[in-house]
Amino acid sequence: MATDIPSFNIPTLEQMYIDSCKRRDVLPNTEILSGFFKAEVKKSCNELCSLEIILDHLKDIDVPPLLDVCATIETSEIEAVDIRNGPSCSLNGECALSLMRAFNQKLRAVDLQDSPFGKDFLRELSQRGLACQILNLRSSHFRKLNMAGKFMQIHTLNLDFSTSLTSFLEDCFTCMPNLICLSMCETRVANLWTTISALSKLSCLVELRFQKWLCNDSASPSASSGGNLEDQPDVGLPISCTDIGEQLTDIEEETYLNPGTDEAFRNLFSFNNIAINQPVQSMMEDSSDDSEVDFSSNWREFGYTDLLANFSSGWNRQVNLQNEVSSGASLNQKEESLTGSFGRHIADVPLKYIPRHASPICFEKHYREYMIASLPNLKVLDNLPVRKIDRERAAVTFSQYFEYLPYNRKHKESVVSILHKREIKETRSHIQSKNQKISYSHGNSQYFYTRSLGAAKVGSSAWPFLHSLSVSGCDLGDGSRSFRPRQFEYHPSLSSLMVFGTLDGEVVVVNHENGKVVRYVPSLGAMNSVLGLCWLKKYPSKLIAGSDNGSLKLYDIEHLPPTVTGRYLGAGSITFDDFDQLTSVHINSTDELFLASGYSKNVALYDINYGRRIQVFTDMHREHINVVKFSNHSPSIFATSSFDQDVKLWDLRLKPIRPCYTTSSSRGNVMVCFSPDDHYLLASAVDNEVRQLLAVDGRLHLSFDIKPTGSDQNYTRSYYMNGRDYIISGSCDEHVVRVCCAQTGRRLRDISLEGKGSGTSMYVQSLRGDPFRDFNMSILAAHMRPNSKYEIVKVNLLASCDNAKGYSKSQDSCPSNSMGG
Repeated sequence: MATDIPSFNIPTLEQMYIDSCKRRDVLPNTEILSGFFKAEVKKSCNELCSLEIILDHLKDIDVPPLLDVCATIETSEIEAVDIRNGPSCSLNGECALSLMRAFNQKLRAVDLQDSPFGKDFLRELSQRGLACQILNLRSSHFRKLNMAGKFMQIHTLNLDFSTSLTSFLEDCFTCMPNLICLSMCETRVANLWTTISALSKLSCLVELRFQKWLCNDSASPSASSGGNLEDQPDVGLPISCTDIGEQLTDIEEETYLNPGTDEAFRNLFSFNNIAINQPVQSMMEDSSDDSEVDFSSNWREFGYTDLLANFSSGWNRQVNLQNEVSSGASLNQKEESLTGSFGRHIADVPLKYIPRHASPICFEKHYREYMIASLPNLKVLDNLPVRKIDRERAAVTFSQYFEYLPYNRKHKESVVSILHKREIKETRSHIQSKNQKISYSHGNSQYFYTRSLGAAKVGSSAWPFLHSLSVSGCDLGDGSRSFRPRQFEYHPSLSSLMVFGTLDGEVVVVNHENGKVVRYVPSLGAMNSVLGLCWLKKYPSKLIAGSDNGSLKLYDIEHLPPTVTGRYLGAGSITFDDFDQLTSVHINSTDELFLASGYSKNVALYDINYGRRIQVFTDMHREHINVVKFSNHSPSIFATSSFDQDVKLWDLRLKPIRPCYTTSSSRGNVMVCFSPDDHYLLASAVDNEVRQLLAVDGRLHLSFDIKPTGSDQNYTRSYYMNGRDYIISGSCDEHVVRVCCAQTGRRLRDISLEGKGSGTSMYVQSLRGDPFRDFNMSILAAHMRPNSKYEIVKVNLLASCDNAKGYSKSQDSCPSNSMGG
């Protein structure tokens, strides 16, 4: 008859360890012997019989004898094994991993806070997994998290203060079916969409933290216990962390906010709940490591001894904090203090809870509502309970400000399913009677299935395919030429062509599908940075290029040499009168005229056929005119955007002395463009003020809800994508491109640009939607490092990036500026 009594007792294990040491001619490690003794004491006191191993106390030679005993521990009296490292660990990372894996199912808690092990250790741990239940990776050096290994037993994961962590790879969290608690305070995670896509794989996730809402004792009166959370009156939520975080930064003690809904569950986060009596150390700057793991700061906030004592009690005792609040008192205080909703004015709410250690994602507009609406099983977010009324509000907010799928599709569908439905519909339509009237509803529209297929592909992954446009075919004789693009434009009728101008005054026509240079114009010392480019529509081989030194030329690419090895003598080009400090050029719909604007209050009109300047319109604005754009269909209508905060519409037939109308932004306008059908004007002002106007009279049609940064140097540019269905918007102080519905303003997706390695953040200099491919765009991006280059990044929202790689190509970049569109 089978018995549940373990085969080996602790003295037997200890003797086996000593014998193994003798065989290997190694002295027994006194700390390991002490660990066996403490386990025996716990057993005699009817406590959880756990073996604690401190890696600081081990050397590489101590590991093999201990490994000999590990298999036996599986069938011994020892119920759990806890492993932790300390500040002076000298153990080899490979040995440490072997030891952790050898304990197999008995492995309970692994504390690798401030781990001294290298990136190979973290990569191996992430890719192969671990059998522990609790894993503490505080202050780890991940940059892109890809915990795709098997962590089948883990229920608690701590990644707090991993200050290099910016994002998740697509396979992250795929093998964590039992993860309940996840904490990522003070990381650099910022993208709502990729974060939710990764977290949605965690079907059991109940508690999540990207920041800590903590009790401000000076503002909280004593209170008695409260009742059920669901029965509490509607008191809303604390004020936005962005409002109060700046005003209450001097509170040193942190009090964990226990919602009182599941005390045992709450204590699973003990890695973060137990404070020690020393201040948090200052964080060091990130290193420039260019791998998927980074090495940066050292944090020490929570002790481990108390943690194991708490575990030994079955995780059912309340953590003893200096500023502890009982579950009942904290609940009552919460109900008294949560008297406003996120976004209400700070003066309306008692400041009894403050956010600490917030990751950037917390500062996104409607962050809390988005997370709650996207994670239906979540019960606690950032230490605050998720109540029924919170979910109701989150659903309303999500539907108002976010688009779940493109074209307002409500449910994800596979491409195969959509094609099958289309075939069935077409088959039925063929057998309909000729006399039967067909009803053309929205589902029968010519765009319905195209849009449905697009929505299915975009919805299949939150990680779009991004890659740098790698240009080849320009051989100078001493190696391949690298370019520094500063402006670019898709060809309006040839889907494979793009032209870009460089910081060195070159004009390069490239096949952006294969990266091959089609035509090349060297600078010849005549041009500086090329800021203005525009293709002719009726003559697809011709384009206008303008530089910041005022030079203006028309090129016919049929008469240009294919590579820099061809000798360029100026054939196939026409030179126009200079326009000093030029920032923008644009051609009208009939290819007869073009306009130029720049660092002046004037706009110049040129005749393309005669190659001359016709007129200069003076004092059209009170400050310089950054961008001028003709309409797409009316050859005499054009719009100007200026840093005087005005956007104006003009008509050449009226000899533009007065504008047709003027509309104003609250800040200087960086650019303006017409929608492809000329129905709207899209105006972009400094720091994410993006507005859609009715082109006929300038009335506001839609204001896009994009959070400002507070910088008056954050130059924002926006263009249309998918015809006029969506707009894409990016700014030169931010590494994010936002995709919004042009009809509702709802946000579909944010696309994050990330350089390879820490300290290589990127920014958006310019961008364009691909006129031939839905949900495709190109971004002129640069790294925030001195003396570094721009690069053109192609983005395809319909395709998913490689599971193992995001966009991480490291380049140099140049400083941003406000010139051009």
